[in-house]
Amino acid sequence: MATPTPSQSLALILLRASLSRSLGFSPVRSTLSDVISAPPTSCSFGAPLIMPNGVLKLSVNLGKKTAANPSGECLAHVTTSSDFRAQLLSLVQSNLDNLVASDLPVTNRRCTRREYEAVNGLALGMNGGTIRTAKKKKKKPKKDEDGNVIPEPPYDAGDDVLYVTRVDGVAYGVGMSPSAGRTGAAGRITVATGEKDSQVTVGRYIEVVVKVQCEVQDGEGGEVEEGIEGGGWETEVDGSMGVGGEVLMRKEVEEIAEKVEEMEVKEVKGEMVVNPWDVSGKIDYNKLVEQFGSVRIDEAMLERLLATVKKIGKVTELHPWIRRGIFFSHRDLSRILDLVDAGKPFYLYTGRGPSSAAMHLGHLVPFMMTAWLQRAFDVPLVVQMTDDEKFIWKGEYKDGDDNLDYFRGLTRENARDIISCGFIKEKTFIFSDCDYVGSMYPNIVRIWKSVTYATAQAMFGFNKHNIGQPAFPAIQAAPSFPSSFPVVLGQGRDSEMACLIPCAIDQDPYFRMTRDVAHKMVPRTHPLGGKPALFHSKFFPPLQGASGKMSSSDDNSAIFLTDSPSQIKQKIMGHAFSGGHETAKEQKEKGADLDADVSYQWLRFFLEDDEKLELIGKDYGSGSGEYWATGMVKKELIAILQDMVAKHQERRKEVTDEVVDEWMAVRKLDF
Repeated sequence: MATPTPSQSLALILLRASLSRSLGFSPVRSTLSDVISAPPTSCSFGAPLIMPNGVLKLSVNLGKKTAANPSGECLAHVTTSSDFRAQLLSLVQSNLDNLVASDLPVTNRRCTRREYEAVNGLALGMNGGTIRTAKKKKKKPKKDEDGNVIPEPPYDAGDDVLYVTRVDGVAYGVGMSPSAGRTGAAGRITVATGEKDSQVTVGRYIEVVVKVQCEVQDGEGGEVEEGIEGGGWETEVDGSMGVGGEVLMRKEVEEIAEKVEEMEVKEVKGEMVVNPWDVSGKIDYNKLVEQFGSVRIDEAMLERLLATVKKIGKVTELHPWIRRGIFFSHRDLSRILDLVDAGKPFYLYTGRGPSSAAMHLGHLVPFMMTAWLQRAFDVPLVVQMTDDEKFIWKGEYKDGDDNLDYFRGLTRENARDIISCGFIKEKTFIFSDCDYVGSMYPNIVRIWKSVTYATAQAMFGFNKHNIGQPAFPAIQAAPSFPSSFPVVLGQGRDSEMACLIPCAIDQDPYFRMTRDVAHKMVPRTHPLGGKPALFHSKFFPPLQGASGKMSSSDDNSAIFLTDSPSQIKQKIMGHAFSGGHETAKEQKEKGADLDADVSYQWLRFFLEDDEKLELIGKDYGSGSGEYWATGMVKKELIAILQDMVAKHQERRKEVTDEVVDEWMAVRKLDF
């Protein structure tokens, strides 16, 4: 019998609640027993499992498909179709995310099995409703010196210690260990979407099996009270934190996307926070420019930039993101243009921290911009994959092993998406820090020598961190210097080659630090004093809108490059925050708030036709014309994203392991 960690116990209880909500029923009694009916729907859950690989598994039997009861009638729509399964798992993930994000208090009580059964008036069965391990090995009997089996003392299951956990209005469960004290302590709970993992089976009986991985698997349990009071601790699950519910009662799965309940988005209060690891609050870009000391891209800069790229002749107009102010701030961009006018070389540098196998649209923004810059200026590019950073911040040790190789594997998966963005292979080098750091190490050491810990602490807020974290900024700074690429760029310490870095503005602190010490890394004749130039973008907003930026840890805040057309439709229709009004009358009278409306803001990124974007903004903002309503704007966005993601997926299919090896090979770039 495996004893679950507090976060695993909590994850299984939250999974129970999420499954209930997503399938459209609210169990009154939510004990985690082998088979406990939950009237009036006659649905029952199996005992949860901790698989050998740490994956958590929970199954629910929805009863006979043809049963003449509320369960049979309301769940008759359940099918084994991939679309239905994808929609269901998406709702389960959404509900899990909402429950974790709500950070609700959790209550634990300790009792014996006998006490529990006496108070609740039911038998828990052999597993006692507790979590058990899959494929449990049978113990070998103990023997004495003569080889005789020593009989085990009589086992009284009534003495088993159980922990009863309750989240008011959400879930109730019995386990072998106390759960964490708040739902937020469960961390990221990720639904396994593979066909051999989470399943929907429709035969004589309907069964749903969901597997999840709990990212946080240690920590302390919440406070524990002694004894059971007040009967079965029955709790009505009101569904107020859930999405889905009646949506999945419909037989036409295609209508799910148009009916998913929009969750209330509460404005994040408090001051704006922008740093490499946290972006929150309402973002004031004017204030950021002032605080960071960068320069706004004005009309004069736009005119000069356009004139320069036209002269080179590779493109004929500026990228829409530049024209529309999405890339809005810079450092020394004018000096880069001076170098171009003088016929002197520069190179591009950007990067990616591989935290998930599936990248989302927000991750594509700097790469799509960088691909345009590479074509426009016909210059080389280096792409840093910071698998070392992700391990330093998010790595884990378990059973004498670590997951560094997991992040190294993500590097190659993310490289496939990056290659699919349209870069010029002969001019592009993608590298893993873990593999390439030796070539950069002399420069890393020089940067370490040049930056005091007090400076790093003031700039990045380092305090109680592992020693790798305050050391890492030097590793991200090193590619800013061409001498870090003696083969790839063919440059030594005497190089005067400049560097331009397109990035979101939250990465600016790394390069402010770099610029402060850059003069120590290059010859005195370097045109920028060794300082890398920066080209800053605004943040790509999450579907929920309001504050911050899109996150990989919240599936329903993002459109991922692995999403299907139906998933894209469901996410936009169900989760994209609307700046419109609740009634048609109000919308036509007042029009939409374009700054708050996520669908319109996303169209600013991905609708290339300036005239059509202007028309949509005019109609939607005034509540008149063809695009007066939210649904029409969302429909336009869905079509664009479905086409864009599908084309990306087709390009990615062509990126084999051999192709990745070629792009990541240390070789002289063509420039």
